[in-house]
Amino acid sequence: MKNNMKKRVIVGLSGGVDSSVAAYLLKEQGYEVIGLFMKNWHDDSVTISDECPWLDDSNDAMLVAEKLGIPFQTVDLSEQYKERIVDYMFNEYEKGRTPNPDVLCNREIKFDVFMKIALDLGADYVATGHYCRKGTIEKDGKEVFQLLAGKDNNKDQSYFLCQLSQEQLSKALFPIGELQKPEVRDIAAKADLITADKKDSQGLCFIGKVRLPDFLQQQLKPKEGVIVEIPASNVNYETSSVKTFNNKTEELQYLSKKAEYNIEDGEIVGKHQGAHYFTKGQRKGLSVGGKVEPLFVIDTDVKDNVIYTGQGKAHPGLYKRALFVSNDELHWVRPDLKLNTDETLEVLARIRYRQALEKATLYKVDSGLYVEFKNMQSAITEGQFVAWYLEDELVGSGVIS
Repeated sequence: MKNNMKKRVIVGLSGGVDSSVAAYLLKEQGYEVIGLFMKNWHDDSVTISDECPWLDDSNDAMLVAEKLGIPFQTVDLSEQYKERIVDYMFNEYEKGRTPNPDVLCNREIKFDVFMKIALDLGADYVATGHYCRKGTIEKDGKEVFQLLAGKDNNKDQSYFLCQLSQEQLSKALFPIGELQKPEVRDIAAKADLITADKKDSQGLCFIGKVRLPDFLQQQLKPKEGVIVEIPASNVNYETSSVKTFNNKTEELQYLSKKAEYNIEDGEIVGKHQGAHYFTKGQRKGLSVGGKVEPLFVIDTDVKDNVIYTGQGKAHPGLYKRALFVSNDELHWVRPDLKLNTDETLEVLARIRYRQALEKATLYKVDSGLYVEFKNMQSAITEGQFVAWYLEDELVGSGVIS
């Protein structure tokens, strides 16, 4: 087979073990592999320690490429990253929503900006070290691509890719999706890759170890406000079984409705430095003592700068059975399965990474889509992504409104 017939794959080498093994496997499979490291961050003033994570990471990525004998280069995407991810985060926090930079980073950076660079370099595919799989089926004479959960249940990262399109999937490869994490480390050790024992990275995708509050503080100025504790007996929590509804949509509206709190509804139990630093379900950082059970954030009001809390993780203010996604924030990885108004679909869904899949039903209405869960869900958070699956295939997602 002539060399020029080989398919060219560009691997996003992050300096971690997963992408290192992805590159190794592709080379073993006979692809022409090129390693690319994305630099997405310049501001070292908010990284946590003296270590400069992206320098270490790009160095590790380079050593892996050297070991594998593949070409390597670094691309600086910090400008696009700032524009598309960082600005979006601040914007969401200011609105009182909690963004998910990892999902966005995949949609906007790795499988958009980065993919365009790769295709300009003549790549047939872009590969990453994500724990997920790609399936291909034929439907009405057309190729349809599936986004499938990774085989390692503890590590499945399909959720982070829930915003990808058919176009992006068609060019994507996920070489480690069939493997368990220990197998990946094993392969790296046998291939003598420097990243074999490297700890998994924490923190924002590609920013390294950033303290979120410090990061936010740069842009969002601290302002003191009050912490209010809402009793479990609050009127917002009367159950729907007491109510009667004329139709399903009315019931879904009720079940997904955001509770409205006022300071008068509870007692002031402490102070905070800015409601926009807190997110629903959060327990750390409230520093209010003397309670029978710890306080959890049940709502934040960024306009009046108030944090509403409830005692204990069983507090009714944390739980809802349904959520809503508006049409402009609704995304189908499988457009061929898209629901029309008044159609419903039984699915498995999750509202955060690492959450076990929960039974739910999708209801399409004119203005968007309701997701009603079989069981009550804790801390459904505006701005986060809900993703739904048919068995182990992620078919769609949306931003919780």
